[in-house]
Amino acid sequence: MNSTNQYETATFGNGCFWCTEAIFMQLKGVIRVQSGYSGGSTINPDYKSVCSGKTGHAECLHITFDSSIISFDELLRVFWKTHDPTSLNRQGEDIGTQYRSVIFYHNDTQLKIAKVYIQQLTENKIFDKQIVTTLEPMITFYPAEDYHQNYLALNGHNPYCQIVVRPKVEKFKKEFTHLL
Repeated sequence: MNSTNQYETATFGNGCFWCTEAIFMQLKGVIRVQSGYSGGSTINPDYKSVCSGKTGHAECLHITFDSSIISFDELLRVFWKTHDPTSLNRQGEDIGTQYRSVIFYHNDTQLKIAKVYIQQLTENKIFDKQIVTTLEPMITFYPAEDYHQNYLALNGHNPYCQIVVRPKVEKFKKEFTHLL
């Protein structure tokens, strides 16, 4: 069994956490994925207040991972390929700052890796438009309400899950088979 000193945390905002949680949970080396909120000014925000767009928080994922199995770089690769980092405050039909593309870095190493990644994506013209993903220091993470955790597994029958989440997860599985 791996020691806990190999566990690290990454926090990403890449749209609705219902869609993205189901993706990151399937990666080898990911220990835990928790949906929640970060980057705002309200203490102990809830879903309703975050959805109002007035708290400044982004819906995000707090990912605990074993760095001996999966690296921060690999998590970033999944991050970039599973949402639109060129869409300002919007992912699909979800609109507002709470759906912004953001990396909440936990240390200088994560910040440096993210900056290099953005530079490489830009230089290689991977996206047709400019990347608008922000890099913000991780200050406080607030877990979302229990009913948001493991949402796809518990609500797979929900029309949103059938129409939006499942197709996203299936596309991810095809592209990242080697990380599952």
